[in-house]
Amino acid sequence: MEQKILTTIHQQILEAKKNGQKLLAILLDPDKIVWENLDHLLLKINQSPATHIFVGGSIVESTIIEDLIAQLKQKTRLPVVIFPGDPSQISPKADAILFLSLLSGRNPDYLIEYQVQAAPILKKTNLEVISTGYILIESGNETAVARVSKTEPLNRENFDLALATAQAGEMLGSKLIYLEAGSGAKKPVPLEMISVISQNVEIPIIVGGGIVDLHGIKKAYNAGADLVVIGTAFENDSHFFDS
Repeated sequence: MEQKILTTIHQQILEAKKNGQKLLAILLDPDKIVWENLDHLLLKINQSPATHIFVGGSIVESTIIEDLIAQLKQKTRLPVVIFPGDPSQISPKADAILFLSLLSGRNPDYLIEYQVQAAPILKKTNLEVISTGYILIESGNETAVARVSKTEPLNRENFDLALATAQAGEMLGSKLIYLEAGSGAKKPVPLEMISVISQNVEIPIIVGGGIVDLHGIKKAYNAGADLVVIGTAFENDSHFFDS
């Protein structure tokens, strides 16, 4: 019988922050999964220092999210957290969902409309819902999330605006702040921006996008990230954690 989780994923993240333990999530986009290679990918994840698996993408046109999460739950022991692009990506098979509000943009669909649509669906599941302030940072090229959400990322040199946005998210009740350069970003979130925000908000900081190697992960940690998210770079490099 599956052992019941005594603490929530959010509580575990808070405890890790308190103890100075750094967390790592591998982000899997269902539309980019090569099913023939899935077992090998899951073996790599199990052998990695990953603490969480995030599932989702800006555009998930396929209906394989349920099957993917089922495979992850069967073949890994890591908590599976949905990182949704819209309400269609909700699956009750996961452990939790990041309830995102795109604070860096002013498109009402991503600030509140999709959340209103998702709320009745989530109420019918046992998913842990983790309110997350989502902040897109300019990264040198247009990313999928900027294109799909029809929003402009924050200027990567405007630390004051990024900090004020994160603090507004915290004051609105976000449990996490997610600083996102975007999938395939040319540049990751600036280290100084991570540092400024982490020193001036109390809630945990997630950082993702544009981190292409182990050195990049360590630099984000040292700057103040509590949880780092990697995706494409890990999937494409079987020796990602060997360096």
